[in-house]
Amino acid sequence: MKTDLAKILSVRGQRGLFNYIAQSRQGAIVEALDTKKRLNVSASAGITSMADISIYTSEEEIKLQEVFLKMKEVLGDAPAPAHKAADTEFKALFEKALPDYDRDRFYVSHMKKVAEWYNILKEYASLDFLTDEEREAEAAKEA
Repeated sequence: MKTDLAKILSVRGQRGLFNYIAQSRQGAIVEALDTKKRLNVSASAGITSMADISIYTSEEEIKLQEVFLKMKEVLGDAPAPAHKAADTEFKALFEKALPDYDRDRFYVSHMKKVAEWYNILKEYASLDFLTDEEREAEAAKEA
């Protein structure tokens, strides 16, 4: 089953990634990908869809979905470095996966977060993503 990054969320102050379940009066109901625990998250909590995140390169911004696919090409079946790995491991990974990343705006802390998200998706979802066209077709079916 393909992962829809538009429905995978990062919530400020919460570790991990969440699947969007439904709208609530105060914000959204989400489910942790790893624990399957549901939470009601306030709209002011800082909810970001994975589909809305981009990484700076020297030429443009690249969508996170594309970055994950480039990481998958480099890593194969191996996981990304763990959060406590040396900074040099993260830099080496992104040198291979995204050689033109903007060194002034894409920090090691960002690399660690992207690697953590990659590992969560690899383990609890899929690194096979819905395209924009597939997402629009599914939305048309539901309407």
